[in-house]
Amino acid sequence: MSEAVITLHGLTKRFAGMDKPAVAPLDCTIHSGYVTGLVGPDGAGKTTLMRMLAGLLKADGGNASVLGFDPIQNDSELHAVLGYMPQKFGLYEDLTVMENLNLYADLRSVTGEIREKTFARLLEFTALGPFTGRLAGKLSGGMKQKLGLACTLVGEPKVLLLDEPGVGVDPISRRELWQMVHELAGDGMLILWSTSYLDEAEQCRDVLLMNEGELLYQGEPKALTQTMAGRSFLMSSPQENNRKLLQRALRLPQVSDGMIQGRSVRLILKKEATAADIRQAEGMPEITLNETAPRFEDAFIDLLGGAGTSESPLGSILHTVEGTAGETVIEAQELTKKFGDFAATDHVNFVVQRGEIFGLLGPNGAGKSTTFKMMCGLLVPTSGKALVLDMDLKVSSGKARQHLGYMAQKFSRILGYMAQKFSKIFALRQPDG
Repeated sequence: MSEAVITLHGLTKRFAGMDKPAVAPLDCTIHSGYVTGLVGPDGAGKTTLMRMLAGLLKADGGNASVLGFDPIQNDSELHAVLGYMPQKFGLYEDLTVMENLNLYADLRSVTGEIREKTFARLLEFTALGPFTGRLAGKLSGGMKQKLGLACTLVGEPKVLLLDEPGVGVDPISRRELWQMVHELAGDGMLILWSTSYLDEAEQCRDVLLMNEGELLYQGEPKALTQTMAGRSFLMSSPQENNRKLLQRALRLPQVSDGMIQGRSVRLILKKEATAADIRQAEGMPEITLNETAPRFEDAFIDLLGGAGTSESPLGSILHTVEGTAGETVIEAQELTKKFGDFAATDHVNFVVQRGEIFGLLGPNGAGKSTTFKMMCGLLVPTSGKALVLDMDLKVSSGKARQHLGYMAQKFSRILGYMAQKFSKIFALRQPDG
């Protein structure tokens, strides 16, 4: 067993106006030498806990020990050995990569030969060596996170707190971040990685699962997943579409949770339920039901009590769209957009049919947002066509936008457009007649 370097005894935090504590009395021990995941949905208490461990928030009850230091009473000693990377790290976007590193080295009093060796090691470790002269604001999301990690590591901390570092990072950059963090943990560093992504949690040796301020589970993700053996199924029906099939299934007392997964419905059964119970349930159509390997997500949702009979409030008020299943509603034909000599998209072709959820997958800079903007009429293609309901966005953009809803990565990113265009995009359609 590796050395225990963080211990919590009854640690509690409340905020004024909240019915429940942000962090309920929490007891746990966190070890060094591997990555521990702090896992839970938004509002679970993850950031509050990290801020208490970093000495940025004072607990209302209980106590915490980090490397033997009290985060409040021994803050100077703790900050010398602790690195904390919050959700929005304090990079100066008008400074270069090297200028940011120099700034954090100054703050940590890392000077001379030690600074040079530290920078050389960190630039090689993060693969940022070729970009030392680039402004931080011009880096991709993944590169910004790598720079943030490098700045946090300048002081060579023994404890590293990472608050949702994978948010907004493409899969390739996220994988590189994980490789770096696992290497640090292998060198004996304690790493606490906060996340709401359950696929990230599965990469941790140990996890703390939190919800509404309470610790629900501590242990290996695999051990919790194994408790779901024989309870995860994929269901389909030749008689009913997946949305209605899911609604029927969620009303059954034997079902803990369900979701649409590809062309099937994924069901999580309660402990006492069997596949026969589902097949023979009153009101269920003819179905195919096959057992599938459980996922960590299945175990987590089941631990929260499942979805019960809850249905989407939005889904309950949406009207059924007229049209034929299989009808083409969105089409890209040789869609190309160039900025000078740079091709952001190059002869892109795809078709989306009615009733489909169609995914555009790729790393940062792949051209996903550029494609979306052309499909919404916000960018004019250099060549090719973007069609919505057979309407060319280049010719009939106003008419086509009446049938479109567009949610950007960040709402503020489109505030640069003129108010008139902004209102045209988001104005509600008036009822016919």
